[in-house]
Amino acid sequence: MKLGRLNHIGVVTPSIPDSITHWRDVMGATKIHDPFDLPAQGVKVCFVDTPADGPTSGTQIELIEPLGADSPIHGFLSKNPLGGQHHICFEVPDIHVAEAEFEAMNKRVLGEPRIGAHGTLIFFVHPKDMGGMLTEIMETPKDH
Repeated sequence: MKLGRLNHIGVVTPSIPDSITHWRDVMGATKIHDPFDLPAQGVKVCFVDTPADGPTSGTQIELIEPLGADSPIHGFLSKNPLGGQHHICFEVPDIHVAEAEFEAMNKRVLGEPRIGAHGTLIFFVHPKDMGGMLTEIMETPKDH
């Protein structure tokens, strides 16, 4: 397995509008994308771009809010009412090759590859197999 580009850090929030205010007014974010619903995953997301002049150029913050009562992130918010870091996401050139490599290392892949917020295939790897961090693996978007 070869480490790919850090695409984003997922941050769960009880309120995307409140988080947008924080990232704009406190952190100085200047590029905040429009929030959108991901009904298949039970969440609403909003991407905040980080400056493109550092070593992690193009890395985003993914704000994640529950979408409806059956959202899978309600459990996270019940333990962390203010929200917080949920996952990190790395890019790979081929999602199916990466999935096979993680499984060959006895890492628990959570579910089948599915379309994520960037419109490319993703899967998650169990935090107990990844140094305590829920890790999203994402196929590099074709426009990169």
